[in-house]
Amino acid sequence: MLKVLKYMINKRNLPIVLLVLAGGVFVAFRSLGLGGQPPTKYERILHTVGEYLENVHYSPKPIDDKFSAEVFDKYIKEVDVEKDVFLQSDIDGLRSRYGNKIDDEILGTSTIQFVPAVTDIYKKRILETEVIYKDILSKPFDFTKDESFNQNYDELKFPAGDADRKEAWRKRLKYLTLERYAELLDQQETNKNKPGFVARTNEDMEKEARDRSLKVMNRIYERLKVKETDDDRFNTFVQAIVQSMDPHTDYFPPVEKRYFDEQMSGHFFGIGASLIYEEGNIKIGSLITGSPAWKSGQVGVGDIIQKVAQGSQEPVDMAGYFTEDAIKIIRGNKGTEVRLWLKKPDGTVKIVSLIRDEIVQDELTFARSAIVNSPKGKIGYIYLPEFYADFDNPKGSRCSIDVAKEILKLKEQHVEGIVLDLRDNGGGSLYDVVQMAGYFVEQGPIVQVRDRDGKPSIIPDHDKTVLYDGPFAVMVNELSASASEIFAAAIQDYHRGIIIGSTSTYGKGTVQRPYGLDKSLGFMDANGELGTLKLTLQKFYRINGGSTQLRGVASDIVLPDIYPDIYEYSKIREKDNPDALPWDEIPKADYTPWKYAYDVNTIKGMSAERLKSNNSFGLIRQDEEWLSSIQDKVYPLSLKKYQEEQKQVKATVKQLQTLSKLPAGNELSVQSLPQDAHKYDEDKNKAERFQNWLKDKRSDVWLAETVNVVDDMIAQKNLVYNK
Repeated sequence: MLKVLKYMINKRNLPIVLLVLAGGVFVAFRSLGLGGQPPTKYERILHTVGEYLENVHYSPKPIDDKFSAEVFDKYIKEVDVEKDVFLQSDIDGLRSRYGNKIDDEILGTSTIQFVPAVTDIYKKRILETEVIYKDILSKPFDFTKDESFNQNYDELKFPAGDADRKEAWRKRLKYLTLERYAELLDQQETNKNKPGFVARTNEDMEKEARDRSLKVMNRIYERLKVKETDDDRFNTFVQAIVQSMDPHTDYFPPVEKRYFDEQMSGHFFGIGASLIYEEGNIKIGSLITGSPAWKSGQVGVGDIIQKVAQGSQEPVDMAGYFTEDAIKIIRGNKGTEVRLWLKKPDGTVKIVSLIRDEIVQDELTFARSAIVNSPKGKIGYIYLPEFYADFDNPKGSRCSIDVAKEILKLKEQHVEGIVLDLRDNGGGSLYDVVQMAGYFVEQGPIVQVRDRDGKPSIIPDHDKTVLYDGPFAVMVNELSASASEIFAAAIQDYHRGIIIGSTSTYGKGTVQRPYGLDKSLGFMDANGELGTLKLTLQKFYRINGGSTQLRGVASDIVLPDIYPDIYEYSKIREKDNPDALPWDEIPKADYTPWKYAYDVNTIKGMSAERLKSNNSFGLIRQDEEWLSSIQDKVYPLSLKKYQEEQKQVKATVKQLQTLSKLPAGNELSVQSLPQDAHKYDEDKNKAERFQNWLKDKRSDVWLAETVNVVDDMIAQKNLVYNK
C-alpha cells in the first residue's frame, strides 16, 4: 500500500516546481562499457541512474560499500518477502560475494552480476518450494492444535535448512486454508435454514479450503515460473537502488510509466482504484476522487481484493495475481458491472458491486461548500480534495480560483466562521497553495524551499488584501500531505486559525520531477525505452524554519480518527519509512503573526472539556487501540481462537461504525448554498451525489467538533472586538 500511496501523493506534485537544470548541474553519460564494448541495456540504465543519484538528487547518499549493503537487503526482501524460498546459506553466500560490490555495478566499474546470481538461485529454490507446498496441501490440517503463524517477516530469519523451510511453509499454508475454512463454516451456518440447504461435513469443507489454497499457490507459482522475466527482476533491482535514497525517488520501466501516465490522464474505463501487490494479495492502494470506487463509499485504501466477478458470472480468486493481471480483469467497458469481494483491514469481507465508468475528474474533484447552522450562527464549510490545477490549459480549473469563489459565496451568506477540510488531500500545485494561504493572511512569506546547494528561497504571497479575516479552522488527517501540509503550516505559523484532526499530517516535505534515462532522447523526455527516474530535488520548510518533512504538521486540537487512524499499524506515514529524508530546520522567515491571533490554549481547553463528556471519541480511541494491538501479524492457527478473534473484531468494527456517525436527532444542520440550488438541475446523478455528500456531512462527528471549535473562536473574537 505504501508504494501506491506515495504515487498518489507525488503525482500531484510533479509539476509543483518547473525546474530546469542549468550548466551548474552536469550529468556525464557513459558511452562505453567495460573493455571498450558498448554497454548493455541494463548497464545503460544502471549507470545513468547512478549518475542522476550522485549529481542531481537533493541529498544523495554516497554510493559505496555501505550503500551496497542497504540495496542488497532491500532487493532480497523484495524478491523473497515471506522468507520461505531462500535458505540462510543462500543469503550468506550472496552477501559474501556481492554485498559490497553493488556500488561497483552502479558506477560502471564492474559488470552486472548480482541480479543474475540471485536469479539462478531463486529459480532453483522455486522448483523446490513448489514441491513443498503441493505436498503440504495434499494432507488435512488439524485446526484444534494451539499454534500461531507469525507474518511479521521483518522479525523472521531465513530458514537454516530444508526442515525449517518446510515448517515455515506449513504454517503459512495452514493459515491460508484456515481463512477459507472458517468462511465456509460461516456460510453453512448462515444458509442452514434456507430452502434446499444441504449440510456438508467439516472434512468436506476442509478439503475444499485446501483445494482453494492450492489454486492460489499454483497461480502464484505459474506467475513466478512463467510470467516473471529477467527484465522484471532487474527493474525491481533498480527500484531497490533508487528507493534506498529516499521513498519518493522511483524508477518507472516504460510499461509502468505508460500505466502511470494513464492513471494521471484518466483515459480508461474502470473503477478508479490504483492497485498494489503485497504478500500474495492485490490491495487497494488509492482511490481516484469521483470514481465509481470512491463514490460507493465502500472501497477503502488497504482493502484486499479477494475475488472479482464480471456481473453475475462466477468470481475469479485474485490471490496470487499481480497488479497488471488484476487490472486487466477489473477494467472493462463503460457501463458494465464488476463485483469485488473486499477483505477489510479489520478482517470482515464485503461484496461491492460497481459500474465501470470513464475515469476522469468530475465535479466531486473540485472545491465545494455548504453552510452549517450552529448556535453561534452560520459556519461556512469548504471541502478541497486536492490542490488541483490544469497545467496544460491556462483557462482550465485551478483550486485557488475555485476556493476564492466559494469564499465569496459564503461571505454573501454572512457566515461567522469558515472550516476548510483538507482530510485525505494528498497535495498538488504549490502556486495554488500560496495563492490560497494569501486569502487568509496579509502579504508575507508562505513557504521556504531549499535545493541541494543549500540556499533556501522564500515563496511569498504578494497580495496585501485579505479575502477572509474571520474565525478559521483547517481539518487534517494522516493522509493530508505535501501541499496540504504547506497550507496548514502557514496558517498555524501565522496564528491565523486552528488546525484540528489527527496527531500529525503525513510528513512529505520533498519535491520530485521526472527525468528520462534514454541519452538519445535527452533527459527532458521521460518516455524512452530505458524508462524514467522520478527524482527528489528539493525540500519544503515552514516559515518558522522547521521542515514539514517527516514530522508533518501537528494538530492544535487532536481528535482520534477512524480512517486512517485505525490502520496505524500499516505504517503508511513518511516517518514510518526508514529511508525517508530527515527533519531539519533553517532560519525562520521574517513574518508578522495575524493581528487578531486567537488564544489557542483557551480554545484547546474548551475542546478538551467537551471531549471529556463525549463518550464517542473516548470509545473510538479505545477501539482503535484494541484493533491495533491485534494487528501484530501473529495469527492463531486454532479454529476456535481464530473464530473468537474474528467475532470480537467484527463487533468492534460495528461499534466504530456507529460511533463515527452522530446519532439521529443530533445531526448537524448542513445545507447547500442558495447560489447552488439549481447547480445540478440538468444532471440527476450529480444532484444525487451532491445530496449524499451533504447527508454525510450532517453525521460527521469530526466536523461537529470542528464547528464547536469555530463557535469558540467566534465567541473569543467577539469578546476581543467588543473591548
